[in-house]
Amino acid sequence: MIAGFFRIVKFSFQEIFRNMSLSIMTVLILILMLLSINTLIIVKVLTDESITAVKNQIDVSIYFNPEATEDEITEIRDYVSAFPEVEQENFLDRDQVFEEFKKNYFDNDDVLSSLNELVDNPLGPTLIIKTRDPKDYEKIIKALTVPEYENIIEAKTFGDTQTAINKIHAITTNVQKFSYFLTILFAIIAFIIIFNTIRVAIYTQRAEIGIKRLVGATSWFIRGPYLIESLLFSLTSVGVIYFLMNFLLKFLDPYVSVVFQKTDLLSLYFSQNIWMILGTEFAIVFLLTIISSGLAMRRYLRT
Repeated sequence: MIAGFFRIVKFSFQEIFRNMSLSIMTVLILILMLLSINTLIIVKVLTDESITAVKNQIDVSIYFNPEATEDEITEIRDYVSAFPEVEQENFLDRDQVFEEFKKNYFDNDDVLSSLNELVDNPLGPTLIIKTRDPKDYEKIIKALTVPEYENIIEAKTFGDTQTAINKIHAITTNVQKFSYFLTILFAIIAFIIIFNTIRVAIYTQRAEIGIKRLVGATSWFIRGPYLIESLLFSLTSVGVIYFLMNFLLKFLDPYVSVVFQKTDLLSLYFSQNIWMILGTEFAIVFLLTIISSGLAMRRYLRT
């Protein structure tokens, strides 16, 4: 049985070398299809990182009245902290707010000179809040917009970056649609090429196949080389795309790190998920090659 298996493998290699041009074309199309799939993965990683970066810039600043008492401020801080949506809060007392204000206007001599003339600090404390989701900010603001807090809270500001997030989604959606189109296109081309590769192989070996039948060869022995050929196409394409993606990610990472201030963002993601990515891609390619090979054999190889 083992000897028979090795003979099947030997015949499959013979088929590949006999139709070398078609074999190379098949592997090349499969590589392009996998490259499109990996492009979708890269786009998703960059999209998620972009949205995270934008969300991290969002916060609500609550400016307290300078006359607000410590108990009143503590009451509001406790009230806000009780919201499960609140992820982080940062409280700045009056002196800290004053110093931050001076830092923001360090290059404006008029503002600085005016501050120096003041006897008392005119600024009240500030509470900066970050929530788990940008949609939750509106809920926090509404909860604080009540009559009992009117004299305590002087103002509330919300840096709305939803427009930027929507633009990121719009751009990445278009890129993803184009990548999906390329993936489907290359999958169709690969299907047709593999189908024709098997068909040509069956046609050119019809005499040999007839002899095998006469001597009692099983259906598996006749069909086996074509199935092994599909497996070899899949393994080769996934292996090539692995090394190709390593090179591509090393090329892209320096440019990505400039934008997101993270070293080896793409390489790190792929290394952490390498087995899942390669396993899924191999399953997709192998399924495609098996289906196309099976249909070709069913149509042109009657046993």
